Amino acid sequence: MSDPNIVRRMTAYMAWADDVMLKNAEALPDAELTASRDALFGSISGTFDHILVVCEIFQAHLEGRTHPHAARHRDAVLPFAEVAARLRAIDGYYVACAERWDGRDLTEVIDFEFVGGGRGAMSRADILLHLTNHATYHRGFISALMHPLRPRMASNDLTVFLRDAWSETSHRGKEIET
Repeated sequence: MSDPNIVRRMTAYMAWADDVMLKNAEALPDAELTASRDALFGSISGTFDHILVVCEIFQAHLEGRTHPHAARHRDAVLPFAEVAARLRAIDGYYVACAERWDGRDLTEVIDFEFVGGGRGAMSRADILLHLTNHATYHRGFISALMHPLRPRMASNDLTVFLRDAWSETSHRGKEIET
């Protein structure tokens, strides 16, 4: 059985870390956010948008509905302000799911179709942990893209979250019944 406490903490970490990096990016001029870069998703904004697209895909899987995405990225990246608002909102959705689901809910397996083709099946816990890991991976890319611009960036490390954010929430030490 999945540990709801770990899933809850890691989902909260994803939302917190995404917000930290979005704030770091919001300190840059729009031209830097959308500038073409030698990166998988083309720009800082494009990389954030990719994180959002994957979150939207898995939200649809969890809700048992179809999604509009034919790939893990959009043909045209949304404006950064829209990406930031939508990413923060969907992170809130996932935090609420983690808060609401107990151990039995988290072990429920969700069947879905991958956008690249093929059947998939993951537990709700595995989906939330995948999204957390996926966002972490791409925030690393975003950090690398932002580094040459020399912005003052707040840290989005798990250790900082545990020290500065998690201890300030009502979640710390809260046992979740399974």
